[in-house]
Amino acid sequence: MPSSRLSGFYKLDIDDRARIVAEWAGLGEEDLATLRQGLTLTQADKMTENVVGLHALPLSIAVNFLINGRDYLVPMVIEEPSVVAGASHAAKLAREGGGFQAESDEPVMIGQIQVLDLPDLEAARAAILNQKRRLLDLANQIDPVVVRLGGGARDIEVRTVTESPAGPMLVIHLLYDCRDAMGANTVNTACETLAPEVETITGGRVNLRILSNLADRRMARARCVVPASALTTNDMEGAEVVDRIVAAYALAAVDPYRAATHNKGIMNGIDAVVIATGNDWRAIEAGAHAYAARDGRYRSLSVWEKDEAGNLIGRLEMPLALGIVGGTTRAHPTARLALRILGVRTARELAEITVAVGLAQNLAAIRALATEGIQRGHMALHARQVAIAAGAEGDEIDWVVKRMVAERAVRLDRAQALLTEHRRNVEGRE
Repeated sequence: MPSSRLSGFYKLDIDDRARIVAEWAGLGEEDLATLRQGLTLTQADKMTENVVGLHALPLSIAVNFLINGRDYLVPMVIEEPSVVAGASHAAKLAREGGGFQAESDEPVMIGQIQVLDLPDLEAARAAILNQKRRLLDLANQIDPVVVRLGGGARDIEVRTVTESPAGPMLVIHLLYDCRDAMGANTVNTACETLAPEVETITGGRVNLRILSNLADRRMARARCVVPASALTTNDMEGAEVVDRIVAAYALAAVDPYRAATHNKGIMNGIDAVVIATGNDWRAIEAGAHAYAARDGRYRSLSVWEKDEAGNLIGRLEMPLALGIVGGTTRAHPTARLALRILGVRTARELAEITVAVGLAQNLAAIRALATEGIQRGHMALHARQVAIAAGAEGDEIDWVVKRMVAERAVRLDRAQALLTEHRRNVEGRE
């Protein structure tokens, strides 16, 4: 594979960037046309209900990623300025320490079955556990393809809840290996299939039967080492930057107000890859934030430390239930191309790439916060959106952006005034 270290990629025009990505992933002219067009209205009408149009978002490529010794170009779908640039820069910093090391658990999801109206919770719990093998065998009849590929029902766990607004209840967890699928449909079907048997075994009434988005049996982890020398800026030595980043992380570790924004930065990267590949970003968000509060207090998902050699060490661990087969990952033409650009072979590999991007995005944000401040780079990129909102077109956009950034006045009213000035100057020359 060629290197993803593409210096100056952002300086190229769209056609040149697309050509590089096409060569990387072996895309043809039809694929390039799909990148330019994306989803058609007809395709959209088949995907969901009440369709009246399309809502487009930019599809970008993050460069420089080295994960588990392999180079990746990473598709990201996001409209927020500086996210893709930040991830690409952070990936370059991580390359100085050998790139990202990532791993993931087996793709096991949790399906929940809620049982009410039980006179004896412990007797019902014992009865379910006594029938575990039969229930697992029944669940494995739901999707023989998944079972043939090595997945299927793995275990059943049972919890008793003695106090709730609905009274005492039994909560059954079906642990199901979904292989390369996200697994929601399979797990939900399995839970619904088991429900009548559960009622017969326990004598209770099954209410809910659905998967949980707190997929803490399906974790992904990434780690990176950034040498202090790689963090040196024009105004600050790398060792000081390391200390500032570690101190900034310390606030996110103990304060939920900071942790919420800290984790939002992580999800900027995570969500962008999840959306690009046609996965369920709402499920990922729900699982991430629930995991961040797993001990009763909302905390940072990542950890930043300094090792004995003075290097910056970053770690991120979170639930990531992603798929590369079924659903939108196959129905959406651009999602299919995103997976081809990544060249992933399994859902676990996709999770490992995604968690590495989340760690990179976190590094980019926390480094900026700890040094020049988040607005310096962000506002320069945000200025383009402001210029466009003011009505600038073509070469006008760059002229207005340059003036606003130089003046440090990135505002709509200033963009409108500058645009009026520029057009008067152009008309005068004509």
